[in-house]
Amino acid sequence: MGRADERRARQQAARRAGRRDRKGRKRGIGRLFTWKKILGAVLGAAVVAIGAFLFLYMSVPVPAANADAQRQSNVYRYSDGTVLARTGAVNREIVGLDQVPKGVQHTFVALENKTFYKDSGVDFKGTARALLSTVTGHGRQGGSTITQQYVKNYYLNQDQTATRKLKELVISLKVDRNKSKGDILAGYMNTSYYGRNAYGIQAAAQAYYGVDASRLTVDQGAYLAALLQAPSQYDWAVATPTGKKLVTQRWANVLKNMVSMHWLSEQDRAAMKFPVPIKPRPQAGLGGQTGYLVDAADRELENRLEAEGASASDAQARVAAGGWTITLNVDRKKEARLEKAVKAQLTSKLEPKERPRDADAQAGAVSVDPRTGRVLALYGGKDYTTHATSNATREDYQPASTFKPVIFATALEKGAHTQDGKPIDASTIYDGTSGRPVKGSSIAFAPTNEGHANYGPITVQKAMDDSVNSVFAQMGVDVGMSDVLRTGAKLGMDMKDQQPYPSQTLGTMGASPLQMAGVYATFDNHGRLVTPAVLKSAEDQGRSIALPDPVGGRVLTRDTADSVTSVLTGVVDQGTGSIVRNKNFQVAGKTGTSDDDVSAWFTGFTPDMVTSVGLFGEAAKAESVEGKKYPQYGHVPLTGTGGLVAQGGRVNGGGYPAQIWGEYMSGADTVHGAAGRFDLDTDQGAAVAPSPTLSPSSSPSTSPSTSPSPSQSSSPPPSPSSSSPAPPSSSAPDDGQSPPSSEEPPGGDSSPPVPPLSPPAQPGGAAGRDDGFFSP
Repeated sequence: MGRADERRARQQAARRAGRRDRKGRKRGIGRLFTWKKILGAVLGAAVVAIGAFLFLYMSVPVPAANADAQRQSNVYRYSDGTVLARTGAVNREIVGLDQVPKGVQHTFVALENKTFYKDSGVDFKGTARALLSTVTGHGRQGGSTITQQYVKNYYLNQDQTATRKLKELVISLKVDRNKSKGDILAGYMNTSYYGRNAYGIQAAAQAYYGVDASRLTVDQGAYLAALLQAPSQYDWAVATPTGKKLVTQRWANVLKNMVSMHWLSEQDRAAMKFPVPIKPRPQAGLGGQTGYLVDAADRELENRLEAEGASASDAQARVAAGGWTITLNVDRKKEARLEKAVKAQLTSKLEPKERPRDADAQAGAVSVDPRTGRVLALYGGKDYTTHATSNATREDYQPASTFKPVIFATALEKGAHTQDGKPIDASTIYDGTSGRPVKGSSIAFAPTNEGHANYGPITVQKAMDDSVNSVFAQMGVDVGMSDVLRTGAKLGMDMKDQQPYPSQTLGTMGASPLQMAGVYATFDNHGRLVTPAVLKSAEDQGRSIALPDPVGGRVLTRDTADSVTSVLTGVVDQGTGSIVRNKNFQVAGKTGTSDDDVSAWFTGFTPDMVTSVGLFGEAAKAESVEGKKYPQYGHVPLTGTGGLVAQGGRVNGGGYPAQIWGEYMSGADTVHGAAGRFDLDTDQGAAVAPSPTLSPSSSPSTSPSTSPSPSQSSSPPPSPSSSSPAPPSSSAPDDGQSPPSSEEPPGGDSSPPVPPLSPPAQPGGAAGRDDGFFSP
């Protein structure tokens, strides 16, 4: 074959492969992506980008500083438009860098920007990441240096837009060239928002430690530096357990970084303990319930801004900056009625000077419309100016037995069975022996009933009525505690970091009246999720914030939700909540009393209103109770509150909390919903078809009951679904904590009807029952 033939053969082969034409030139995609064209495109893009950046750099000037004089008040209104409050005075005092100890300066650098003293003022990678996140709608990225944060605070605003971030980048480069690092650091510390209405390091030092900035210690400075990421969530006075854990970790990281940067010796670090801040001093004009309502509205608005892409610190700074018109869902008349009810049934009966224990009682309550999710009333405490922590929204106390309906709901939703294969419903028989070890758990748990009362075979309905711990501990294991916790989370409870231990059946996690009102509102709304909403509307300089619908999709089937409601009517008609029974309308609800009598609850509802009332023991000052020491603001037993002596002075959910609920509802409409009746689609529970109830059994046990055992049924009891009774024990191991005695004494069906809000002549009743009444 000649050379011409060989060349033609190669060309034909190339053409068949689709790479070259008759003249040997590349064809198809090969013509589009040559190395020369790719290189040219990259260089061209680089030139365009550089040109655009140079244009941006030249065209964006360093603007004038934000003027505090332009800040406006926030205006808060009730649902009817009546003004609730005006806030917005700026609390700031500029201090020079020489007035901030060197070690405190280093805490901010060590946490926020370790390369601060060497960089050009911009983190290009972080900014690019933040820009991409903003453009794609996932806007909570940080990626800012101290210089960039200072520019955002001092020259720009907290808006989460790509334009603002580009301006921030350019201005930061210019500021870094024109100002010293010391001036930038001082500006950053003086313009940052620290929470508690404190702008700047001097105001923060006063707000959190009651000292001037010049007297801050390194460990205190580390806390203030850690606080900046989310001031409200990390404020020790109001933080949830999760918030406290996170800010403690950030505080430790500050000091760890300082050691690695040789700004702090390991010996000095080892000697440092977390510096707990002082209690907040509220703003003037926010006394009574006003401050609690304003605080709740602010927190909800901040959460909404975060959902739109703002960081936690930016969202809080935006709200604190002022200029908002905020309307709450709160009904002015119901709010006044709730406050009056707490005073009538609790605070007016407390005598802290005569009975020091009375100073420890803190009440909180939230009332919600289950059809709309609107928060109708909120009681955060006696006075915001003396106790800024809102008892309505705090999540650091156990909901105790008010959690039991969640266990029952999970059983119904899952179609769960007992360990001997019987379906769980209101008529299922369980063994109610006190101290009986649960079966089927790898973790030993044997909770006692209140007063160590033994019930023997008992229906689920009766166990809910009288809040029998041993029954629901076994039910939780039968259903599966992981599923129970998932149900709680679906209903709006915070289940982060909760482990599926059997002790959780007694409600040992944290919860707030706001959360529990939402859980029960979901039951009341036939299984559609209700997320209680304080905000009705929020506008910032004419721009309205889009608020989500408080009523969401279905999280429980209607049959499950209505069955829970039906069963809970039995608690009021014939159980531990009978003090709130009302002839004018149906009531469902649940009492709860936590381990060591630290919290007591009643969450009750009618067809159109849900109200959760909590009473919490918080030490007004450091004290010692029965040899145990409690720090100031620590959880302390309520025992003896109000001079209560019945049942050893124990405060139960059927006492003060239920009485507050009843007093509040006695002033409400006389008919709730259609003729005051629940519209239930279920065939089980006390409201529609009362299941057979079995009187508690006084079967022999090796450990005598500490209270009279209720009377035994005259008819032979059915066999219980769980295992045969085991000898009760007053103390049994569980997952590292003593089994709580979590609920009030048994009720029994023999107690006479009690008109609402009319205490009996003698606490306890004829059958040894304690409905939680106290002597007037």
